[in-house]
Amino acid sequence: MIQILLLFSISFSLGVYLILKDVLKLPSGRAIKAVHVIDKRERKKSKNLEVLINEWAIRLSRIVRLTDYSRRRLTATLKSANIKLSPETFVARAWLKAGMMLLFIIPALFIFPMVFPVILFLAVAVYFKEIRSADETVRKRREDIEFELPRFVSTLSQELKANRNVLNILETYKQNAGKSFKNELEITVADMKSGSYESAITRMEARLNSPPLSETIRGLIGVLRGDDGVVYFQMLSHDLKQLELQRLKTIAMKRPAKIRKYSFAMLFCFLMMYLSVMFVEIIETLGKLF
Repeated sequence: MIQILLLFSISFSLGVYLILKDVLKLPSGRAIKAVHVIDKRERKKSKNLEVLINEWAIRLSRIVRLTDYSRRRLTATLKSANIKLSPETFVARAWLKAGMMLLFIIPALFIFPMVFPVILFLAVAVYFKEIRSADETVRKRREDIEFELPRFVSTLSQELKANRNVLNILETYKQNAGKSFKNELEITVADMKSGSYESAITRMEARLNSPPLSETIRGLIGVLRGDDGVVYFQMLSHDLKQLELQRLKTIAMKRPAKIRKYSFAMLFCFLMMYLSVMFVEIIETLGKLF
């Protein structure tokens, strides 16, 4: 009986997919692969399913409605995360991935209904994971840049003693910068070459929205306006080093808690091993007595 229900669920799902594919005029597998070959700029081999989800998300984005504030905020976040999707398409993609997880409820109701709450929970988890993916990417990039800021500010305090060309300093530093900070500096340097220096640096601050970086940008703007800036960056370098020490101490304090849970797991395994041996011995002793 279970095999018949399983075969029915698979056949029903396949039939629904083929009907929807014909009605929605979805691209074929060859067309999807052609998109991968043409799009060489991304240099990422996305899966066919991911491309298909993006196609559906573009169609579904027409019914997505966002407030002006939400749309502006999400647009800035997607731009900072280097995700080339519109806010409506990004939200629609999160809906689709959660909806695809909900499709497993249909066969689960026939085979094992007790799995229904688990699938529902997974669908909600997938939605929140996707909708927060851009924020997580921006947060990770901001943390990487903030971790490198003490070295950058210290370099500025030394370079400004002999060189007042901010553009030249940024171009020189980006050669040895980390990946995240290097990308931001490349964008800023290109922006400075094509327009106002102060506006380009201000846009860099707006992209990341980091308080330590804002203080650094404030000092650079002061240098562009004619301030000395050496003493400012020396004091800022001292403050950032103190913040870095506090951050490292916080990371070190979290390590014992992570190690402790593995220690408890090992202790539990040892206890189970000894208890299982004792249980087997007790059973064998009782068997001999009776």
